[in-house]
Amino acid sequence: MRLDEFLTRVRDRGEFHSDDEAEQVTTAVLWVIASRVPPEAAAALAADLPAPLDDALRLERGRPETFGRDEFLRRVAQQTGARPRTAEWDAGAVLATLAEAVPRARVDQLLAQLPADCADLFGAPVPHGERRHP
Repeated sequence: MRLDEFLTRVRDRGEFHSDDEAEQVTTAVLWVIASRVPPEAAAALAADLPAPLDDALRLERGRPETFGRDEFLRRVAQQTGARPRTAEWDAGAVLATLAEAVPRARVDQLLAQLPADCADLFGAPVPHGERRHP
């Protein structure tokens, strides 16, 4: 998926005012993901995303941290300056778009590495055989 298409989908889902705001929120969510998953998983996900979004996943952070949904959302809120409830909405807009933009196997891998109670943030499940991008 191209950058402009990705950001338009995030902007529409999140009801953001601009693509710049959508990009800032997307970068924040990806940054938090990168701190939660192993570096090789972050790099694999980065390979499926358009530049410059992939940069947030490529930062060296060392060993992945273990934290749950509340901390995930707290970190998104901290990165965006939003309240936790707003961060939940923001994360959902980004992760649902991510689920459309990358191959199903990558989404499954990511879901396996994030807290189980984050799965709903990815939106409605897509049948396994369905392609997620052209």
